[in-house]
Amino acid sequence: MDYQKILNEIEEELKGELSKGKVADYIPALAEVDGDQFAMTITLENGEQFSVGKYKEEFSIQSISKVLAFSLAIDIYSKSLYKRVGVEPSGNAFNSLVQLEYEHGIPRNPFINAGAIVVVDALMSHFGGDYAALEKVMTFTREISGNPELKFDTVVATSEMEHASRNLSLAHLMKSFGNFENDVTDVVTTYFKQCAIVMTTEELSRAMLYLAFKGTDPISGKQFLNEAQAKRVNALMLTCGHYDASGEFAFHVGLPAKSGVGGGIVAVVPNVMSIAVWSPRLNKYGNSHVGTLALELFTTKTGLSIF
Repeated sequence: MDYQKILNEIEEELKGELSKGKVADYIPALAEVDGDQFAMTITLENGEQFSVGKYKEEFSIQSISKVLAFSLAIDIYSKSLYKRVGVEPSGNAFNSLVQLEYEHGIPRNPFINAGAIVVVDALMSHFGGDYAALEKVMTFTREISGNPELKFDTVVATSEMEHASRNLSLAHLMKSFGNFENDVTDVVTTYFKQCAIVMTTEELSRAMLYLAFKGTDPISGKQFLNEAQAKRVNALMLTCGHYDASGEFAFHVGLPAKSGVGGGIVAVVPNVMSIAVWSPRLNKYGNSHVGTLALELFTTKTGLSIF
């Protein structure tokens, strides 16, 4: 299959869509990003990559980082983690307080904000504090992406913390129900630093190979998760990876995937490849407008889908 030709076609077909949607403006540092950008990279089992657009451009991965933190947490805590965070789709916005109140401080899944914050709290408890937990996430991300110099954007992290009222409220609410172990401000600050990791589509696509190949990076041969754990992460990406639009995304694209409000989306084709796409303008659900369309076109043109 001529992947480069397919990516070139997708880029051409979506040029008219780049002006649609809205850049995330509730985080001031993200609001400054040029919205008319697009990049897409696929990485095959042997490490071969095909890309189009601004695939060397770094961007804030935001909620895509939740997959990385959850991968670490599930490997540490196994099934006991599910006592603190569920595995069901939320059907509500990613920062909803209402559901959390009704369900006694247990977040529906690790990919909504409340669930991701609990995961960071669990990592801090295990590794002994905010710095150690963040460093473990960074070390893991550097290893799977092949970039030992990977950093997080302090400007973005600070900007998020300055507008953190709702996320702090989520954490305090969980603490009131006894589902929180560390200082709320410390955990949320660490969570924002994790979300502010900056990567290119080349790096992100490379990083997701371990989930495409049953928890083992096919290039290094290193196992990061066992097969059962990788299956669960992929299942959650399919059912919960796009917040309250997860069902629609699965219907149109048919791949396990995770989005971030920075405009990135990662997806995996089991036993074949991993994909990263980036375009900053978001649809009404907070997912990349052009990124979603690009992945739908890709699965349509290639026939690569889990269905």
